[in-house]
Order: sequence, then C-alpha cells, then structure tokens
Amino acid sequence: MKNKFIKSTFILIVGGILTKLFSFIIKIYFTRVIGPDGISIYSIIMPTYSLLITITQLGFPIAISNIVAKGQKSGKNVIFSIVPVSLILNLILILFVVFTARYLTSNLLHEPRAFIPLICLSFVLPFISIASILRGYFFGKQQMMPHTMSNVLEQFFKFFIVILVLPHLMKYDIVFAVSGYILISIVSETISIIIFLLYLPKKFKIEKKDIKPDTGTIKEVLSIGLPSVGGRIIGNIGFFFEPILLTSAMLSVGYTAKFIVSEYAVYTTYVIGLLIVPSFFITALGTALIPEISKRSKNKKKVKEIYKKSLLSSFLFGILVNAFIFFFTKEILYIIFKTTSGINYIKLLAPFFIFYYLEAPMASTLQALGHAKASMKSTTYGIIIKLIATFTLSLLRIGIYSLIIAEILFIFVVVILDYLKLKKILN
Repeated sequence: MKNKFIKSTFILIVGGILTKLFSFIIKIYFTRVIGPDGISIYSIIMPTYSLLITITQLGFPIAISNIVAKGQKSGKNVIFSIVPVSLILNLILILFVVFTARYLTSNLLHEPRAFIPLICLSFVLPFISIASILRGYFFGKQQMMPHTMSNVLEQFFKFFIVILVLPHLMKYDIVFAVSGYILISIVSETISIIIFLLYLPKKFKIEKKDIKPDTGTIKEVLSIGLPSVGGRIIGNIGFFFEPILLTSAMLSVGYTAKFIVSEYAVYTTYVIGLLIVPSFFITALGTALIPEISKRSKNKKKVKEIYKKSLLSSFLFGILVNAFIFFFTKEILYIIFKTTSGINYIKLLAPFFIFYYLEAPMASTLQALGHAKASMKSTTYGIIIKLIATFTLSLLRIGIYSLIIAEILFIFVVVILDYLKLKKILN
C-alpha cells in the first residue's frame, strides 16, 4: 500500500512537471504574442473564471475519488449519476454569464473589452466538468497514469494549436485573439476527455441501466463534495472580488483605471504566475494523500506519520524553490517573459510564499479525515482578512503592494488555523 502511494505521488509529480512545462511555455508564448494590452484583458477576467470552474466542479472530483477509493459503489454508478447534474449546473452558469457579463466587465471590472472573452470562458466549463469527473474516478482507483497522460497530451496539443492559431488571430483584433485563445481550451479539454475514456477498463461497458442516475449516489457525492469545495468556492469568491475592491479603492484615491489593470496584470501574470509554477509538487502530493488517508482514516498513528512526512517534504521544497526565485528574480523574469516588471513584488512575496506550500497537504488531510468544514472555515477567515486588508491598504496609496501584503496575511491565517485543527485531531 505504501509503495502504491509513493508510486502514485511520483507519477503525479513527473506528470506535473511535464504539464507545467508545456503550460508555462504556452503562457510565455501567449504573453509575448498578445502583449501587455491583451494580458490586461485576460488577467482581469481570470478571477471570475476561477470562481466559475470551482462552482461547476462542485467538489465532484474529490467526492468521487473518496467514494470510489472505499469501493462501496461501482465507478459506473457514480459517474453516470453525476454527469447529468454537472451538465445542468453548467447550463445554468453559461446562461448566468451571458446575461451578466456586460455589467460585470463594464461596471465592476472597468474593462468593457473583456465582455466577449468572458462569454467565451463560460462555454469551456462543460468540458472541464466532464474531464474532472473522469479524473476523480481514476484518482479513487489510485490510477494516476490516466490523469498524467491526459494532462500532458492536453497541454502538448494546446501548445501546437496556440502556435498555429494565435498569430493569425492577432491580425484581426486583440479581443478576437484573447477570445480565440480561450476557446482553444475546448479542443484541449476534449482531448483530455478522450484520453480518460481510452483508459477505462474493458469491463467498463455502458448498459442502458447504467445511464439512469441514482439519487442515493448523487446525495452521497454532494454530501462529500459540497463541504470539500466550500473552501475553494470561498477562496475563489475572494479572488473574484479582489480586482473589484482593488480597483474601487485605488480609483477613489486617484489612480487611473489603466494603471490599475496594467499593474494587476503584472501581479497575476508575472508575480503569482512565476511563484506558483513549482506548485505541481504540492498539488501531486495533496491529490495522492486523499485516497491514501481515506483508507487509513481509522489508524491515527499511520495518518499522522503520512501527514508529517508530506508536510516536511512540502516545506523543504518550498524553501528551495522560493530561495532560487528570490536570488535570481531578474534573470528568471527576463529569460521567461522578456520583462523585469514585478521584481520588487516578487522579492517581497517570495520569502512568505514558502508557507503557501503547506496549504495543500493540510487541506487534503482534513478532507480525507472528514473535516473539510474546518478547512473551509480557515479559508473563509483568511479571505475575509485578505479582502479587508486589500481595500483598506489600497486607500493608503501604496499601489499593488496592498494586495501583496493582503496575500501574505491570507497565507498565514489559513496555514495557522489548519495546523491548529490538525494538531487537535491527530493528538
């Protein structure tokens, strides 16, 4: 069992490296071709996109992984019970975006050009949802290769499509190019779904009776999924309001909308974009932890051992990565993005970002032990403090530094609260 956990984690880490590599290359190419103006449009709608993705997934991958890992229900039953629920939810979200996009982009984000790209983002959601349901199934089986292959091939094909299509789209209009780049995700997510289907076992034959959703299974998935996704939804709600509060406060003290959108794009694209690149490690570790700890939830001593090792590994990895980024910030930024924008922001945030690497193993352990609500509470308190700090500090005319200080406060609040809860549970 231990070897299976190590093997699963290793496959996820290797896959994470390859996926991040392709993803990062795509991001580099995108930022260079699209330019600062395009980056500003894309960056300002990303918080909304992240919130929509979290809502559309509704914790299904984690819940499905948990249920399948316990082996009490068949994988087919779980998948075909949740797919209809997911599709209905996606339809509601698409309609919501279509009817509210104009107001959101013009009145709250102060970037009317983001209207069409935001609508395009909504049409990607159903494809992400189906892929995440299949991903949850394989995680529950502790089969990490399908996830790894789907991610790698998805990014591989996306890379070539972007290179072929994006320069031609730029000839028309910047909004057209950003929208086209977003819609390419439909093709890449479809490829991911096909890979998952190819990895399904031969005995996984779809019969007429399998298509009928099971109410009991839906309730069980929702009972696990909703609490586990609560923290992420709250986190993304905070991320959604982040640019809105930041823009409102900074406009009120004299900053221009153009400056705010431009600096926010630097922060999200170059600063956070660079700092979270190595997060494939903690993502892989957190993903592998859920089914592993779920199976051993009654053995507190073993759970404690696995948790401590994962926490130590994440912390040491965080120190090494952030030290490297801190000392070679200028060189890394220029080599990757051909810019030096955001150096001071990274220098301030990198030392504290080490603790960000503790969030995933802690949250995964809490979810696997059935304490997802505790993780949600930690995130809620962290988000409230972050939003208050962002708005208040922005009034002091310190620019985007208000957001950086708020991010540091958020990381510490979440990590400390999760740590205290786990200490209480495991002692």
